[in-house]
Amino acid sequence: MILIYSHKLTSRLKYIFKTIFVDILQTEISFTDDIEEFESSNSIKINYSTTKLNSGHFFQCSSILFETGIKEQNITIFEYEENPCFFNVSKDSEFPFDPFAASFYLITRYEEYLPHIKDKHNRFLAIESLAFQHDFLDKPLVNIWINEIAKKIETQSNGFLFSKRKFKFISTIDIDNAYAYKHKGFIRIIGGLIKSLFNEGRFIERIKVIFGKNKDPFDTFNYQFEIHKKHGISPIYFFLLGDYGLNDKSIPVKSEPFQSLIKTVSDYSDVGIHPSYASNSNVETLVKEIKRLQSITHRNITKSRQHFLKLNLPITYRNLIDNDIQEDYTMGYAEKSGFRASICSPYYFYDLDTETETNLRLFPFSIMEATYQYYENLTPKKTITNIIELMRKVKDVNGTFISVWHNESLSDKGIWKGWKIVYEKMLKESLNQN
Repeated sequence: MILIYSHKLTSRLKYIFKTIFVDILQTEISFTDDIEEFESSNSIKINYSTTKLNSGHFFQCSSILFETGIKEQNITIFEYEENPCFFNVSKDSEFPFDPFAASFYLITRYEEYLPHIKDKHNRFLAIESLAFQHDFLDKPLVNIWINEIAKKIETQSNGFLFSKRKFKFISTIDIDNAYAYKHKGFIRIIGGLIKSLFNEGRFIERIKVIFGKNKDPFDTFNYQFEIHKKHGISPIYFFLLGDYGLNDKSIPVKSEPFQSLIKTVSDYSDVGIHPSYASNSNVETLVKEIKRLQSITHRNITKSRQHFLKLNLPITYRNLIDNDIQEDYTMGYAEKSGFRASICSPYYFYDLDTETETNLRLFPFSIMEATYQYYENLTPKKTITNIIELMRKVKDVNGTFISVWHNESLSDKGIWKGWKIVYEKMLKESLNQN
């Protein structure tokens, strides 16, 4: 048990201490604003205030955890122990910065509530982030700070040790379009054939697939089943079940083969909803899509990841909470790999507008194959190097490495030639505990 004292116990303060000590370091905590109670306690103690007391680990506080509302913060980045940090404090503190305030700022995505430039899909850009601008997007900085806090407490606390944690790996796969040519309905199939008339190879491929001569190139599901079984991996699948639109082009929901695929996948893997592009601005559409997946699987749907990674804070998360989603896997950037919230551990969403911790657990991902292919233009060889480098950083802090792939990228055809081996090497590396 760790006793935490502060002169004022706010919801922000309780949230970040709970996230760090209970959720990540797996130890019990309690709070007090009574100095006498704090000084007389025999527990491991943390004094998070402006003044050093007679006992306890002193972490001098900055102001953000005692504020309400959202405002521009005065942030100056400096280096401590070879890592960037901010919210500096006096030399009497355990660290020359406030790791609790800095962690709160990063994981709540405070900066995404402030004015910023958005991309054409109305998304917060990686280049707008503090992490990108100060070159720590590739570091799970919050986890690094947490481990330093733990080390400091263990070193000074007469044999007290936090529970040992282990590296975890979660493979997630988005099914935006289960098939390239099949099961799309008569009008879309004919339209596709007409479009491919000027590409003889593509036209012949379509014809052969439609008439059952060749396998659909996006149908990589048997391969996925075998490779996951081989490595003992249990992936999470996110199915897009939106109506056809400019940015939502999944297989028609009424397609029996598509429904059969979803049922088969749900027999051996966890399945979540991939809310459509259109649903991000229409709650009724989101409700309809969740109900569709529940109807097909005959199970409650509690996991999600937004199509196009469309995330509008806090509205997107509030809509998910209202529809009983318990876990969301959207926290990451489309155009950059790394750590959007500077953390590689699951944590609960804090709604800055209402100043409340919610029951929605966020699972930040580190890499997406589409980022390397469409935004960074990396070769499979360079992608493997980058993935292994990021994964090792997550292993160093005993975090959770989450990847995002799509069924078509495992086809080993077209622009995805050579990418199947990238996925296989990532799975293999995930099993290496060194």
